Amino acid sequence: MTPLLTAPTVWGLLVRRAQATPEAPLLVDGLSGQHLSAGRTLQAALGLAAWLHARGVGPGSVVTWQLPTGLPAFVLQLALARLSAVQNPLISLYGPTETEAVLRRHRPAVFVVPQDGEGGEGSVEGRARRVWDRLEAPPMLLPLAADLPLADPATLPPEPDGGDVVRWIYVTSGTTAEPKGVCHADEALLRAGLRLAEAMEARPDDVSTIAYPIAHVGGAMNTVMLLASGGSAVLLPRYQAAEAITAFARHGVTVTGGSTAHYQALLAEQRRQPGARLLPRLRLLNGGGAPKPPELVAQVRDELGCVLAHAYGMTEAPLMAAGRAGHSAEQLANSDGAVVEGMQLRIVTPDGRPAAVNEDGEIRVRGPGVFRGYTDPALNAAAFDEDGWFRTGDLGRLRPDGHLAVTGRLKDVIIRKGENISAREVEDLLSRHPKVAAVAVIGLPDAERGERVCAVVELRHAADTLDFGEMVAWFEAAGVMRQKIPEQLEVVDALPRMSALNKVSKTELRRRYASGLTR
Repeated sequence: MTPLLTAPTVWGLLVRRAQATPEAPLLVDGLSGQHLSAGRTLQAALGLAAWLHARGVGPGSVVTWQLPTGLPAFVLQLALARLSAVQNPLISLYGPTETEAVLRRHRPAVFVVPQDGEGGEGSVEGRARRVWDRLEAPPMLLPLAADLPLADPATLPPEPDGGDVVRWIYVTSGTTAEPKGVCHADEALLRAGLRLAEAMEARPDDVSTIAYPIAHVGGAMNTVMLLASGGSAVLLPRYQAAEAITAFARHGVTVTGGSTAHYQALLAEQRRQPGARLLPRLRLLNGGGAPKPPELVAQVRDELGCVLAHAYGMTEAPLMAAGRAGHSAEQLANSDGAVVEGMQLRIVTPDGRPAAVNEDGEIRVRGPGVFRGYTDPALNAAAFDEDGWFRTGDLGRLRPDGHLAVTGRLKDVIIRKGENISAREVEDLLSRHPKVAAVAVIGLPDAERGERVCAVVELRHAADTLDFGEMVAWFEAAGVMRQKIPEQLEVVDALPRMSALNKVSKTELRRRYASGLTR
């Protein structure tokens, strides 16, 4: 493996990359084909930093930005890193309600949005202007054009000199409550990105992708991976599988991913054209953020011709475990990777004791890759236990081989007549059905059972049908206990998803199906 560059700050890592390989490609706009080398990326970030500094942005300034994945967003995060500003990225899908909540909580001095020329209500700029009158002290709105404004960097303040200061505030999805601000220092993002590069066995000739919202914490983690390894990335503002594959093939992508829905979308496109590999250079699919059905590993190997190496992380701790191409097929299918260097994980049973090997419990984590706390300090006491371990809210087990298997969510346990049913386990079983493309299992209120198990599925083909009896027969053939067989089946054209990472919104499903029993 090619040695990875390191630095104490994200900005310092960009400088070292530009010094080491100034002419090497770093970024590719997947739609226009525009390229930026490492050296040109450094110069663009310096010029944009100077332009922002002239408008009052400096060390400690809170800057919220809401740009789609692309060259401007990539360069902006680096320009703000150069200024030692505290940047608060928002995904472009956030509407006025979520945006207003974040602006009220974080009180940024500046809000950077894409300049669309019109500022219509459907644009990010237009939505931002809709909340202005409701804010007591609205931030300066800076629309940013695709042709980045640049200024003379001679006037910039000193470079950041340490990675232990909070300079990043990421926002969780906030599906049931106000979005939470997650505070990170450079140190955590650097560690996550370097561990990701190691797990990927990233090489300078790799062409990877950022085709999900770069405003997620994965955007910064992949930025670090690129700068450390010397590879390049194709950037796409949206993920539409056919369009993405065309761009990936054109630019010779070797590594892609994002989340389970991205893997499934690539498989669906490949199945439409089974005669030849759509991405002949692809060697690795990786990602996280959602459960991975075990059978996907073999499907990806057999149909896409590459390795699927899933990982486990979240906004508060971007990378805790990661799969590698060298792991066995069984490990790749049935775990979420090996615990990464520098992260400590422990499993805690419901009665508070440390779990034994292969025993389920809540996953807790600590280490330098964990966030510094929420912007709302009232949330921190419940987030960490008395020994300083972050409570992930996820259930899992540590296997004898040191791999982590994530088995569900604490709040995703269905209690049916006093029996705990893991939604994840039922999902894994039903996802193996040859007609099922995707599935979400939820618990719904039930007067007799307390909760009933409801399966909501997308089918692989529009012509397919799946009735209740066929589903029951599938579970019976698998030999599972009767309590795990769903009492309700819903077949939908598409599961509701709450972000471009395509996490299924179980909150929406519970709302939709809470009344009535359907078979």
